Amino acid sequence: MSHPTVPILSAAVADSGLSLRSIARRAGTSHATLSAYLHARKVPSVATLARIVEACGFALDWQLAPRVRASATGLARGEELAAVLRLADAYPPPPRRPARFPRFPQPRTGEPD
Repeated sequence: MSHPTVPILSAAVADSGLSLRSIARRAGTSHATLSAYLHARKVPSVATLARIVEACGFALDWQLAPRVRASATGLARGEELAAVLRLADAYPPPPRRPARFPRFPQPRTGEPD
């Protein structure tokens, strides 16, 4: 089974056009260690991963995304919202009131418009 860092490293190495030995030298690691990272025999630290990617001529961009956490009731937010919507559907809608807007006079029959 592959580690999530393997595709990142593989793409950086392939797109760099550099040899593994050259990348390893630039990144301050050994050829054997770089090969172990590429074959998931070892897992690089975040700092090492960034250093290798930079040695390939690329940068790692990090992005944080919000994570949905369970609410106080223990339900995930999506499940909690679905429960609230089901509850709202169980109540009848309020009675409709007649619309209040000005009425335009209706043309009388037999008279021209």
